[in-house]
Amino acid sequence: MLRVWVTFFLLLGSAFAQQDLLLRVLLTEAPAASVQLGAHQRNTAYGSQDFGAGTLRIAAGPSEVLVAGQSVGPWVELAPADGFTLGGRPYRGNLLAVWQAGRVLFINRVWLEDYLLGVVPSEVPASFPDAVLQAQAILARTFALYRLNPQGLYDLCATERCQVYLGRSVETARHTSAVYATRSLIVSYNQKPITAVYHSDSGGYTAASAEVWGSSVPYLVSRPDPFAQSPGSSWSRTLSPAAVAQGLASQGFQVGTVQSIAPLFISESGRPLRLRIVGSSRSVELDGPQSTRLLRGLGLPSTRVRFDGWQVFGQGSGHGVGMSQWGARGLALQGWDFRQILGYYYPGTFLSSFEVVAGLQDKLYRAGYPSLTTYWLHTFSSSPTQTPAAWLVKEPQYTVRGRKSVGD
Repeated sequence: MLRVWVTFFLLLGSAFAQQDLLLRVLLTEAPAASVQLGAHQRNTAYGSQDFGAGTLRIAAGPSEVLVAGQSVGPWVELAPADGFTLGGRPYRGNLLAVWQAGRVLFINRVWLEDYLLGVVPSEVPASFPDAVLQAQAILARTFALYRLNPQGLYDLCATERCQVYLGRSVETARHTSAVYATRSLIVSYNQKPITAVYHSDSGGYTAASAEVWGSSVPYLVSRPDPFAQSPGSSWSRTLSPAAVAQGLASQGFQVGTVQSIAPLFISESGRPLRLRIVGSSRSVELDGPQSTRLLRGLGLPSTRVRFDGWQVFGQGSGHGVGMSQWGARGLALQGWDFRQILGYYYPGTFLSSFEVVAGLQDKLYRAGYPSLTTYWLHTFSSSPTQTPAAWLVKEPQYTVRGRKSVGD
């Protein structure tokens, strides 16, 4: 039954050819919520009907969705002409409400480029240079395409677990311009969207994916990041033995009363590759990813740290992998454009249109998309070549603390 619902959701809207790729973004999951919208079409498993403007309470029944107290079946899609408001926040596109285990999934069906209008302002301030906003737009687009999940009920969530999406209320002219200026561009590697992770401030040196998450990715490597200087770039915290013991217990380690914590090995980026914790009953040594989970779980802004007893002195904010938003700002102020910025943080990757993604057409077709031309931008179909151009993202030489570094 779930497969039938998913296929039907994907088919909805296929008759309305648009210049974009349709996404499904989970806004929230709740027993009930109120939605404000204008005149709209209401689509259900039983058919479609037109309704006027109003405020609707959508709730979970025993095994169906209730709209204004009336059952509409296992799902309902509200398709207004000009978006809707949920939880006091306005959004573009349609609202899909799906019953699941006594709750309702509130899913925004929105075109990719419209989705980005609500993501880029949520991730970087409008005061940042254009090159950073443009790089962020490309990464957000890449991340969305990487997470495309035709087999599921939705592709992305709206929180920082995916990337923050706050709808229409955060849109600005500068962010919108950055999205339009980079329309359809993604960062790719081996004809696939890259794992487009990014963070706020590397603290001066980005981290390799292996030291943070345990898996090595060719383009997610440690790099000097000399211009990453956010207002809170340097910080200090005091750890407590009880909090450390609790954090260890969450990973399955029982050491008794924690007596000390100290790194045994430090990575090139200045993050612990091995962390030793001495307890009253035993000692444990954590590898890089385990250390990351412990330290971030203790509320530290980043893991680029040094210890002085229970005092921790750190730099940066976030996991440290991929583009540093504050580092990118510094590079842009040095005159770098978005291509050079992306080339530096993701060496060996390509800047291309997402048409190059291998297997995407088959993936969507098998999931029930009737025709990929419904979802591709018209600029693709009018291209004079069968295969879109891809440009290797390169960087110029630049100086870091007196020594010259050349990109890959």
